Amino acid sequence: MLQTSVTICVPGTSTCQTINNIQVDTGSQGLRILASALAPTLTLPSVTASTGATVASCTVFGSGYTWGSVRNADVHLAGEVAAATSIQVIADPAIPAVPTDCSNSGLPMLTATALRSNGILGVGPFSADCGSGCATTALPRWYYGCSSGACVAATLPVAQQVTNPVSRFATDNNGIVIDLPAVAATGAASVTGTMTFGIGSQSNNLLGSAQVLPSNSMTGFVSTAFQGQTYSTSFIDSGSNGLFFALSSVPTCGAWFCPTAVQTLSATVAGNNGATSNVTFTMGNATSLFGSGNNAFSNLAGPGSNYFDWGLPFFFGRRVFTAIEASATPAGNGPYYAF
Repeated sequence: MLQTSVTICVPGTSTCQTINNIQVDTGSQGLRILASALAPTLTLPSVTASTGATVASCTVFGSGYTWGSVRNADVHLAGEVAAATSIQVIADPAIPAVPTDCSNSGLPMLTATALRSNGILGVGPFSADCGSGCATTALPRWYYGCSSGACVAATLPVAQQVTNPVSRFATDNNGIVIDLPAVAATGAASVTGTMTFGIGSQSNNLLGSAQVLPSNSMTGFVSTAFQGQTYSTSFIDSGSNGLFFALSSVPTCGAWFCPTAVQTLSATVAGNNGATSNVTFTMGNATSLFGSGNNAFSNLAGPGSNYFDWGLPFFFGRRVFTAIEASATPAGNGPYYAF
């Protein structure tokens, strides 16, 4: 799991706390922190609906869901600040129990053990986690108004939704680039890399020769051609701990592929404008990898179905850009990926 530290403050004050072990996720939008990781002295103001109800959020991930209040905080990342930004406080005791339509969305990720971190920093290709859909329609499994001990689905203006903090920076706010070193075939015990804010805004975030692949403006998907099939719902997601795709010819061990020997595979990732990039990758035996005692793997993969998930292994040895929707960059407006 790719992790960083985040500092949050009561808006407009110096009452702050730095929280470690926050997952960096290019597959979602917005900062989500466990209530149990927050100091009692850090009292963040609640976001309230036009009706006066306290706003709560259900967020569904591939591995489960988070539930909690929506609160305002100043989010500090390195030298950048996202002022008065909506975040989710997971398992906030001030919020009523999880609504059924949210709790039916998979495994609850409401503790540090279940979440495997203290929170999630969503720095994906959009500025808000839901957008105009939630602003006009009360959608289940998104936002809720809570009053009288119950929470019901509610609309929420985009400006109040849980927001990708990068989009709220004063500068360097059009995307990010993640740089991680390559790792050996047997993995590495740990890896240290960088997340740089902005694309083409500083000398250290220039696109250079990276191939730009525009993604769908509504979903963020690109397409992947692999072994005669095209997967139009493909995404580049640092929050997934493996590569996930359909491949029936390789034996599995639980949720993972376990080939008898390391395999070298290739695929072609395509943007919405027809631009393509060929990707060569390897797939190791998951049982052997886990038995190594290492934690960072560039060749860990598992079966998917009608999608291709370029998870964290894809990032090792690459410089990967994620541009935010409608944000101007030297290569045009986001959303796009580039590598």
